[in-house]
Amino acid sequence: MASESRQRSFAGSTSAAAQGRNGRDLRRVPGVRLVHTYRRRQLIPDLWAAVAVTALMVPHGMAYAELAGVPAVTGLYTTVTAVLVYAAFGPSRNLLLGPDSSLAPLIAAGLALVLADGDPAAAVAAAGILALMTGGLCLLAGLLRLGYIAELLSRPVQLGYLNGLAVVMVVSQLPKLFGFSAGGDTVPEILDGFASGIADGRVNTWSLAIGLVSIVVILVIGRRWRRFPGVLLAVVLAIVTVEAFDLVSKGVPVVGEIPRGFPSPSVPSMNVDWLWPLFLASFGLTWVTLADTTALSRGMAARDGERIDPNTEIMALGASNAAVGLFQGFPVSASTSRTATSRAAGGTSQLVGVISAVFLIALLLLGAGALESMPGAVLAAVVVAAAVHLFDHRRVLWLVKARRSEAVLCIAASVGVVLVGVLNGILIAVAFSLVNFVRTLWRPYDAVLGRIEKRRGYHDVDRHPNARTVPGLVLFRFDAPLFFANADYFTRRIREIVATRDEHVKRIVVAAEPITDIDTTGSEALEQLLDELDDAGIELGFAELKGPVRDRLANYGLADRALRFDDPTVGKAVSRYVRDHGVKWKDWTD
Repeated sequence: MASESRQRSFAGSTSAAAQGRNGRDLRRVPGVRLVHTYRRRQLIPDLWAAVAVTALMVPHGMAYAELAGVPAVTGLYTTVTAVLVYAAFGPSRNLLLGPDSSLAPLIAAGLALVLADGDPAAAVAAAGILALMTGGLCLLAGLLRLGYIAELLSRPVQLGYLNGLAVVMVVSQLPKLFGFSAGGDTVPEILDGFASGIADGRVNTWSLAIGLVSIVVILVIGRRWRRFPGVLLAVVLAIVTVEAFDLVSKGVPVVGEIPRGFPSPSVPSMNVDWLWPLFLASFGLTWVTLADTTALSRGMAARDGERIDPNTEIMALGASNAAVGLFQGFPVSASTSRTATSRAAGGTSQLVGVISAVFLIALLLLGAGALESMPGAVLAAVVVAAAVHLFDHRRVLWLVKARRSEAVLCIAASVGVVLVGVLNGILIAVAFSLVNFVRTLWRPYDAVLGRIEKRRGYHDVDRHPNARTVPGLVLFRFDAPLFFANADYFTRRIREIVATRDEHVKRIVVAAEPITDIDTTGSEALEQLLDELDDAGIELGFAELKGPVRDRLANYGLADRALRFDDPTVGKAVSRYVRDHGVKWKDWTD
């Protein structure tokens, strides 16, 4: 009996421990953790923040939906689904997801690859497939621990891409702002259609007036009273104006009838011919949404003293996009404006997004009729205002002053997006980033090092003309990995330096700390250089060579020749040379 009692006791303690572990595991899920850690004092600040955020979610969601080429109401479906799923799985307590100004033109370009007749139902289905594909790629990136892949796009090139995107956004909204529609997928095509509409007298002056006033209201209030939702004021004024003056009868385009309620989940109907073009478009969308979300998430985490795992972040992003695809939505990203509004209004947690979603669902169930008179011109104004904030001319001017080569890349990326379209513009932007990366390694900075009196270490003689070089010794620093693009340059620079020295060079020591790798092309160039230096009676050595690089040389069969003179520091390399050749030289002791 005692034995059975002990066994039951052991089994009970084991079961309790298992339950405790399961509970702790569940609390790792952000939504579960929010429920367990939420405090009553947070509710009022989160409620007021939700009111402010909802004021942005409605016009932004509808405007970006139309910019993406789908019915305006799908922007509300997208917003609700995205914020709820991210609240359950997202690691950041402040980040809000939803339709985004930088994604919408990409979505429109992706839909244009498979749709030509403008059928709204087909556009919704294609956008849903695009969201599912984007979500799947984000989930795959998270599983493969590729959270930092978006950083491959350099900041100047990313700036150029976003500036070009801002131009595309403004041009795409010009016809709607003037009260008519125009075809075209690229900026030149849209401008041609816009000019034709102007020439044909299709301008609706009421729409133009509403649009221009809305832009002024949004920009002025946004600049002077940042906490006040200027977008909401513009939308309300526009709807009231349409109703008061019966502008629908005067030809002002409006949103029109909005379905009541919220859609049930379903897999979008698929056309097999769509899959490959949309799959290619989803790569560009994934890249942009990863860049936007991880950058904003890291920035918010740094301000709040949080530590956010980027792979967890993009997994939550992937789950949100996948869920959106099942609820008649389109791809989403982090929203800078809504996240900033939540913080400014005192929001403390993801409950802000949950409450906002509840408000939006209530609006769709009970108050959708109030949105039916919303003029298209005010939605165009929302997009134009977003483009104005997106376009960063100050940063471009700074680049021109700070580093013109990167300013050229930035401007080239902008021009590429404007002229060849946003999807091709992504490819151009990535190509420019890679070209810029290779360019810095192709002709890296190098220096001959010398000694400055009363100053420890060895320094670039070009920057310090008073530096003294060791007689018969060349200390050469090469600031890049040695690989196929710069191997010939490396050997050529050493030949040039030897040829320009007035004295006979006995040894060359490469200060190799910046050399993080040597590929096979670099090894062949190094072997050829060793042959030439042996014939000239010149020794070659290395200092501060990293262990993995030393292993590479051993694999290439060059260890015996290249590492005859291998020292841990430049100072020790100089001391060895002085001893070997009996040179009189005063140096710091190591």
